[in-house]
Amino acid sequence: MKIRGSDGPRLRRINLAATLRAVREGPPVGLTELAARAGLSRPTVEGLVEELLGQGWLSETPRESGRMGRPRRLFRFRAEAGHVLGIDVGASSVRAVVCDLDGEVTGRFSVRAEASSGRAERLAAMRSAVPGALDDARVPAGAVLAVCVGTTGVVTGAGTVKLSVSLPEWTGLDLAAEVGRDFDAPVLVENDCNLAALAERWAGVAQQVDDVVFVLSGMRTGCGMLIRGELHRGRRGAAGEIGALPLVGWHRAPSHLAAFPGLPPGTAPEETGGLVFAAARSGDPAARWAVEQFAHDLAEGIAALVLTVDPDLVVLGGGVSRSADVLMEPLRRHLDPLCLEPPALAISGLGDQAVVLGAVRHALDHVDARLYDVDAPLPAPRAPGA
Repeated sequence: MKIRGSDGPRLRRINLAATLRAVREGPPVGLTELAARAGLSRPTVEGLVEELLGQGWLSETPRESGRMGRPRRLFRFRAEAGHVLGIDVGASSVRAVVCDLDGEVTGRFSVRAEASSGRAERLAAMRSAVPGALDDARVPAGAVLAVCVGTTGVVTGAGTVKLSVSLPEWTGLDLAAEVGRDFDAPVLVENDCNLAALAERWAGVAQQVDDVVFVLSGMRTGCGMLIRGELHRGRRGAAGEIGALPLVGWHRAPSHLAAFPGLPPGTAPEETGGLVFAAARSGDPAARWAVEQFAHDLAEGIAALVLTVDPDLVVLGGGVSRSADVLMEPLRRHLDPLCLEPPALAISGLGDQAVVLGAVRHALDHVDARLYDVDAPLPAPRAPGA
């Protein structure tokens, strides 16, 4: 990179980004150590720190006293200078989580929804969950720096749901525009399986793993993929949608559980899996057979993904993750012969929080990209009450 005399403002922006990143790398830090971390001179860093203090991105902690001389000044990143909001719009619930810029959860709220609910009812549930989470966090909407919404289906880069089979009246919805009415902040929309994969790498069983296939299985089965640590969406956002292929058994898998004769009349679809797996756990032969067939069909799709992507790890999440003790043995038995080499397989520990936590992570990544974008001005903080 060539820096000319006219590049002075850009060079300062580069140094601001380097200083801000260096402060975030650890606990409160003094000027001398910070200069070493950032690779800059101490006088340069001192001026940059004063600018970041004035903008509200840094704060000075109580001074550290020494035996001689003046107390040492220590500085920390103000994670409370802004917040992000993650939303998971599911078939039977809408969840919202608020986090500060360190990823610490400060508020959460969820609202039940009917699987048969149309667009208006589901959007109403979302607009009930979001203020509930903001109130829980004691954060006004104006303090939110980025929002990410997770939803089932194929999503365009602009935030429109291109196709959704599971949610009635959801196809064609400009979800980014709907949420954007309530926020003066960027609104991202992403496929729920993709977000769950991000969550696993951030806070789940796939930490430090670069190539991950995440299989979200419950009322339906979908997949999200990370390649070299980054989401793989495909050209049109449809990567991983192999459930649409009739030759793969994912579309059949739930029917085996629904056909279990021991289900009480009127059992809701979202409750079917838990009841069947519980019956199989207790030794019911018909339930065990249903689980066996479910595992067979699930394995077909997983094997297709393994043979295509050759991931480091396959993570199984969604509703079936709560029944790993019953599902893993038949799944492994059906999966391994279909692969050239048995894949590493893990069960998600994030449960029903995977998608909403992935939404938070995606929003945080967006904020970080803006903070470190040396070709754009440093954005202003949005602390509560701002």
